Amino acid sequence: MMDLPLDIGVFATIIENNYIYVDKTKFIYELYRPGGKYFLSRPRRFGKSLLIRTMKELFKGNKSLFEGLYIYDKWDWTKNFPVIELDLGNVSKNSPDILESSLNSYLLRIARNYEIELISDDLTGRFTELLEEIYKSTEKTLVVLVDEYDKPIIDNISDYDVAEANRKVLNNFYGVLKSSEEFIEFIFFTGVTKFSKTSIFSGLNNITDITMDSRFSEICGYTQEDLETCFSKHLDDFIKVNDISRDNLLDLVREWYNGYSWDGKNQLYNPYSILSLFNSGEFDNFWFETGTPTFLMDFVRNNRNIGVLFEANPTIRGKFPNFDLKNLDFTTLLLQTGYLTIKSKKSAIGELNIYELAIPNREVTESLFTSIIKQYSDVDDKNILLYMIRF
Repeated sequence: MMDLPLDIGVFATIIENNYIYVDKTKFIYELYRPGGKYFLSRPRRFGKSLLIRTMKELFKGNKSLFEGLYIYDKWDWTKNFPVIELDLGNVSKNSPDILESSLNSYLLRIARNYEIELISDDLTGRFTELLEEIYKSTEKTLVVLVDEYDKPIIDNISDYDVAEANRKVLNNFYGVLKSSEEFIEFIFFTGVTKFSKTSIFSGLNNITDITMDSRFSEICGYTQEDLETCFSKHLDDFIKVNDISRDNLLDLVREWYNGYSWDGKNQLYNPYSILSLFNSGEFDNFWFETGTPTFLMDFVRNNRNIGVLFEANPTIRGKFPNFDLKNLDFTTLLLQTGYLTIKSKKSAIGELNIYELAIPNREVTESLFTSIIKQYSDVDDKNILLYMIRF
């Protein structure tokens, strides 16, 4: 039986050590086009970093890692590209000066890997120089992969001045990618929150948001088919140990962990919850316990405006809502962080789409009402229980 890749987000490590890998290369194959620039928003622990690192190995041309996967006999392995992977979760970000310094150090480390000496003093100049010099030294266009692009902002969201200053730093930094398009083959951003193009991607205004694109709704997360095929032996073990029927077990797993959707049609499991379930052999609120975003807790504590959780059919119209630092909206916060998801989509020609929202599953419901609300609002235990019964 293949091992569970719990807390392992490195594609090469998973493949080389025979961990379970749920194949997402079909979506990468369908997404890629020369010059493409894409953005994807998904909640934490949903497989974004693994997706980035899968792309990294693919573009570097490490063919042997992909044997047996969808993309293996479809990719042009005669081509490979230099890859710049920027993980903004690994930079210091407590102030704009610290953020700039940390990004500068990041660029210098990348330059050393290519034996390039950067002479520019400012951050944007140094990033521009790095892209151009790698292009010149390799004679190949670059792939730029940015994971947790929004971390320096959301980690400081309780301090508007710092968050806004960090946003400006990132806006200028990412803007370099637009002015350096001739050196770039492909760009892919991931993050939890979606800021408007004018607020953080103003210099990179031709980026395509695939967050709610039904063609890529399953690019992260596990489907029901993934659960029943890739984890079949783990399901069998659980059934044997707990003396439960397969149908009853699948119903329980679905109730607890399924229900995430970004198109109102395809429903997904959070990978971390499924891996934790089979690793521990028992049901629990695994995803919540890995750490609820501080900014979400701060919002509940400071605003107490949690009415959307008790609406029968909360909705949004049009596109996935943008994150606004000055006017934080609780519905947007809950949707982008995974505490609400899209339950259904109503479409009519000539009209904006209407999306009905809902709490995804039992794990999130229990986490919200027994932890966040109890700790950061005035709702007492009795009312919490009543609200939980409603859901």
